[in-house]
Amino acid sequence: MISTRAIVLALTLSVSPMAMAIATAQTAATTPATAAVETRTVGQLVMQNVPVTPEAIRERLIQYTNTRAASFQDFLPDGGILISTRFGDVPQIHEVKMPMGARSQLTYYAEPVGGAAVRPNSGGSFVFGKDKGGDEFTQAYLFDRATGLAKAFTEAGTQNAGVRFTKDGKLAAWTVTRNGTAVRDIVIANPEQPDSRRLVYRAEGGFGIADLSDDGKTILLGQGISVNYSKRWTLDVATGTLTPITPDLKVAYDGGTFAADGKSIYILTDEGSEFSYLVQLDLATGARTRVSPAMGWDVEGFDLSPDGKTLAYTVNENGLSKLYLQGTAKGAKAELVALPVGTVGGVDWDTESKRLGMTLSTAKAPGDAYTYEVATKKLTRWTMSEIGGLNSANFVEPSFFNYPTFDKVDGKPRTIPAFIYKPKNASASNQAPVIINIHGGPEGQSRPGFSSTVQYWVNELGAAVIFPNVRGSTGYGKTYVDLDNGFKREDSVKDIGALLDWIATQPDLNQRKVVVYGGSYGGYMVLASMTNFNDRLAGGIDIVGISHFATFLQNTNGYRRDLRRVEYGDERDPAMRAFHEQIAPLNNAHKITKPLFVIQGANDPRVPISEADQIVAKVRNNGGQVWYMVAKDEGHGFAKKGNRDAQREAETLFFQQVFGTK
Repeated sequence: MISTRAIVLALTLSVSPMAMAIATAQTAATTPATAAVETRTVGQLVMQNVPVTPEAIRERLIQYTNTRAASFQDFLPDGGILISTRFGDVPQIHEVKMPMGARSQLTYYAEPVGGAAVRPNSGGSFVFGKDKGGDEFTQAYLFDRATGLAKAFTEAGTQNAGVRFTKDGKLAAWTVTRNGTAVRDIVIANPEQPDSRRLVYRAEGGFGIADLSDDGKTILLGQGISVNYSKRWTLDVATGTLTPITPDLKVAYDGGTFAADGKSIYILTDEGSEFSYLVQLDLATGARTRVSPAMGWDVEGFDLSPDGKTLAYTVNENGLSKLYLQGTAKGAKAELVALPVGTVGGVDWDTESKRLGMTLSTAKAPGDAYTYEVATKKLTRWTMSEIGGLNSANFVEPSFFNYPTFDKVDGKPRTIPAFIYKPKNASASNQAPVIINIHGGPEGQSRPGFSSTVQYWVNELGAAVIFPNVRGSTGYGKTYVDLDNGFKREDSVKDIGALLDWIATQPDLNQRKVVVYGGSYGGYMVLASMTNFNDRLAGGIDIVGISHFATFLQNTNGYRRDLRRVEYGDERDPAMRAFHEQIAPLNNAHKITKPLFVIQGANDPRVPISEADQIVAKVRNNGGQVWYMVAKDEGHGFAKKGNRDAQREAETLFFQQVFGTK
């Protein structure tokens, strides 16, 4: 079976620049005279109370913001590879014909281009995704390498995801979402003939395509209900018949691909285990046979070789990646592949089942594209991304640690995993200020990949940067993931309080100069930390964060709402609504007296701009100091380099102010 990866295409809810401008004007109009608002516009950025960046700061940041990364996308039939990298404002697709060869750009758009997958038997034509202004109404395009032309084969004004091809490449299947609803159409078509699109099945409730059989007759569907609960189904393309293939158990399934003979599938599950592992599921009997051995960590992704003989899978060991190869024959053992210590992503077989392509990143080097030859066990680097002329010897690697929190497990204090980057000159006589960087998700995990931003904070601002994986994070077992659900929401906030306690015990860290920083759910954690620990913080930076779960759930894109209700609690339930009102940073904004910086994309379909507008207005009405930056051409976070550069400059000024290092 030809293994073709899904194009990950996001979903949408558009907030117009005009609506953003009106909201901004209303915010300014309700702000008391004691908290004057100075607004200026630079390009697509609207900034309130954000100072102009001094040239010296901009000049020093240039090298850090001009680091690059390259990610492996797919093998080309002529022996080259496709990669994604940025040479202009946003990432585009490039071709590399040989290891360390020139990166030849193929796509040229003002918007970021999503992942690319080669269409089988097409001479190297490939599919990619692209939205507009971060609205996530992603269209899928077929790029013809012979002509250099790209043509959308999806319906305009819809969100499209999970493109999968048949073995001969003549048909593709994907999901279509209209108007931001929870309804998803499963369609199939010849991508060269967009008018051939045919509805196979209309589903509601978190459905997505995992795989398409070689002959195009069966689609493997996944249904996500929560991070720990999902199902798998087969869909008959001819009849539209949906058949469940996983038992009715509250367990998680991830991925899924048909075996070479089409009679079984390989899939990840955590059934009967804290961690996910590979199983082979017989489609006729439902029997599930474990494939990967018990490792005490999650198997996070896999790919089956086209000849059906070998599985390649990665294991997440405390944030670091391990790559294994294992034959599909009964009794085959897992073989560890020797790779640099770091993170591995995008593992994909070539069509001849001889090489693996992947993206490797370490704490001191950005991601680059590599291939691994199975027969010779040779790892080959294909790209060497620039690091802005900086000396990598000066980059700091993180140290892992665990700190005790408020509750106990088996009579002992529960510990929270984290890692820290420290300036080399931090000491008891030269205490470093601290940035606590809280991941989003909330089912995310902070991992030690490369970040030029973190290196800048450590080397240029002299700050220690801590990444806590508070309860609710993935990577540490399914019990840990569930510890912050519903009414337990603020327990994860208490984990930040425990981290502040730990910081106070470290002689080389300055407990009086701590800033919380985070995006999306991490932005909520920033706001919640500031309402709970205001006196122990110097300030906070909230990026596309949630300020009230009830208003967020009412306004987020419809396709995400039910899944988020499982995590955050259903705001339609009176008891849960009362709890949301109690813990909402918006309703506790009077407790925020330290400086706050809010950063938002106007077109964000996930956490709409209303969440940012309302917390900015509330804190200002209380006389608080708030900087506010809105990008009119961005969605859930800033994707365009010019906007990101401005964000980094403004963050630097904010850190200097709250740390007192101007």
